[in-house]
Amino acid sequence: MKIVAMIPARYEASRFPGKLMKDLAGKTVILRTYEATKNTGLFDEVYVVTDSELIFNEITSKGGKAIKSKKEHKSGSDRIAEAVEDMDVDIVVNVQGDEPFTQTESLFELLEVFKLDTDKVIDIASLMLKIEEEEEIKNPNNVKVVVDENSFALYFSRSPIPFPREKLEATYFKHIGIYAFRKKALLKFTKLPMNKLEKTEKLENLRFLANGLKVKMIATNYTAIGIDTPEDLEKANRIFKLNENMQ
Repeated sequence: MKIVAMIPARYEASRFPGKLMKDLAGKTVILRTYEATKNTGLFDEVYVVTDSELIFNEITSKGGKAIKSKKEHKSGSDRIAEAVEDMDVDIVVNVQGDEPFTQTESLFELLEVFKLDTDKVIDIASLMLKIEEEEEIKNPNNVKVVVDENSFALYFSRSPIPFPREKLEATYFKHIGIYAFRKKALLKFTKLPMNKLEKTEKLENLRFLANGLKVKMIATNYTAIGIDTPEDLEKANRIFKLNENMQ
């Protein structure tokens, strides 16, 4: 089974323009993410897929592999689907370009479900993190997910789900946006039209469910550290310096 990691990387970002090219402990954010993903040792190949000449040159000039998108794309999934269409691969992992603290253990668990899925029931696998603080549960930027008895996703929402109608203890899971796709499922997804649920919540994963794709969720303790603001970058730099001092 051939497994590749794809890191979609747009240069523009509404909240933090050019963030992937910002300095993070002596290297750019995108290069840190690429190297962390490659260093997991879990992938046959790792690529950055980008619309930016600047990002493309940043990766290739440092000995990495990058693919230039042929056209504009609305989502990272669309971008990587174009890149893998003619590749001989089985599983494609979408790694966020602004999350340089890639965790090997969680990615290993994500990939393991496909190795055990001999009947190929699973189309997509992703991660979920249990959350308990009310502020986290109510925050619409934290996408929540509910699952069935076999941990397949039933629904994703920016709202708190499930809703506790009576004062019973509910369990809430935050969706961690790392996806592993069977190549066939990824290509199918990008050819499907956006549906009303996706338009309403602005969540592309609702297109999976609305069209019958089976999404296996794996519980994890991994807390993604994304870089969406200058403050996030400052925090990431502090973490890198702390880790260096501990080595």
